[in-house]
Amino acid sequence: MKREIGLSIYPDHSDPLLDQDYLKKAAALGYSRLFMSMLEVSEGKETVRKKFSSIIGFAKNLGFETIVDISPAVFSDLAISYDDLSFFAELGADGIRLDQGFDGNKEAQLTFNPFGLAIELNMSNDVNYLENILSYQANEPFLYGCHNFYPQRGTGLTDTFFRSCSQRFKKYGLKTAAFITSQSAKIGPWEVNDGLPTLESCRDLPLALQGKLLFASGLIDTVIIGNAYASDAELKALAAINRYKLTFGVFVDAEASEIERRILAETNHFRRGDSNALVARSTQSRVKYRPIENLPHTNQEPFAYGDIVIGNDTFGQYKNELQIVLTPHQDTRKNKVGAISNDELPLLEYLKPWTKFAFELLD
Repeated sequence: MKREIGLSIYPDHSDPLLDQDYLKKAAALGYSRLFMSMLEVSEGKETVRKKFSSIIGFAKNLGFETIVDISPAVFSDLAISYDDLSFFAELGADGIRLDQGFDGNKEAQLTFNPFGLAIELNMSNDVNYLENILSYQANEPFLYGCHNFYPQRGTGLTDTFFRSCSQRFKKYGLKTAAFITSQSAKIGPWEVNDGLPTLESCRDLPLALQGKLLFASGLIDTVIIGNAYASDAELKALAAINRYKLTFGVFVDAEASEIERRILAETNHFRRGDSNALVARSTQSRVKYRPIENLPHTNQEPFAYGDIVIGNDTFGQYKNELQIVLTPHQDTRKNKVGAISNDELPLLEYLKPWTKFAFELLD
């Protein structure tokens, strides 16, 4: 499934002109998903209709798919029936996210709504909720999943729980989404706003790195910035990441030779399938660059976790083989040519046998 990036706006807490400017900037960078919360609406049906249809229409003209977050209270406040979703179709929404669920049969019925609205389920529960809905023969192409975000520090999902919840959806091939948080944005749905990530481990990380981690998990198709407004620099950084290939930001050692820099810049790295605990090996460079000299340097100190090393002329048939250090060790037959950014070391968890990867040179 193709991967996408998105953002969130909160019409009940934001300025319409700033919302439009934000959407225009994001669309120009390739953002294509819009999350909008209706959980806090309180102004009556017609006011809500006017406010939301205006911004949704603007977003649709920019190519955004818009999902609105709703709960039973929204239906009650706006005098809307779950048996008639025409209100959301009239707003121009592409789908609704059910913050709270029903009995399974109701969700399955909703996926056959005549307006073609996607029905997005709350993914942040490790129970048989999805299986129950599917047992009622839901219209699967119109069934999505999206995690919650967590405004209160310390309450985001653990990585282990996140994986378990997400795997329930991913194994059925459903479109999945999760939230990351801007470090500069201030707007969310509630007064408490310590950031709006799904994962607690992402809360204080740079925005683009959060996106890398979610995509690298292989469990999330759509990464959404939970709070507004992310800075221009954050928007650009997230838009620039490779959504499909694991990419490490690397600080290159000043002593790295021309051939070593060329090897780092290669785009066809992959970890050998017969993996080990010492290093992740990318071996094609030793074949491609076998004849090229590589003198020893920067090899007298122990290599640390996340260091990038390349075999030098004393390493026989392993000369010019690239390795990522997983266990600290020392070997003068290898040159240290760089190190993965400390912030990005968690990405090494996803460097599995046969994983394709690349480097972004930061020097």
